[in-house]
Order: sequence, then C-alpha cells, then structure tokens
Amino acid sequence: MNRLYITNATNAGNLSVNLSFSDNTTRVVNIGDYIRRHPHPQYNKYLDERKFNRFTIENGNIVWGKNWDLMFPIEDLHSGVIA
Repeated sequence: MNRLYITNATNAGNLSVNLSFSDNTTRVVNIGDYIRRHPHPQYNKYLDERKFNRFTIENGNIVWGKNWDLMFPIEDLHSGVIA
C-alpha cells in the first residue's frame, strides 16, 4: 500500500484548509472547530487567522508552529473528521 500524504494545502477561509492528498483526493477540513472543542493555550493562538495561515507541509503532513504545535493524523484529515 502506498503511503498517504498531503501534496498541497491552501486556506479555505473560516479556519479551514483545502487539502490535496497523494491519492488525488481533496478535502476541506475545519480546524477551527477542533480548536474550539479542545481549548488549550498551545492551540488557541491559531484561532487568529494570521497565525492560522502560517501552516506548512512537512513530511507530508500539515503543521502549525515551528515545533509542530498543532498537527493531526493524516488518516483523520483524509476522512475529514478530526476528533
């Protein structure tokens, strides 16, 4: 089985990202809902759109913060459901 990874990520607005995956699927995932359901100082700063928009793709995953403050399992992002 081929490894699943993110090939592209763009801001979809309202703290959501449009993700493209290595299997040619795309998905819009609302990250803001997760942060609101799981308040934590490490995550809360990403409710600010300016900070939220500074995500990067590293090793095939989308991450926030230089120390990967916020990231999610690739399978959850692919399904569109982050708990």
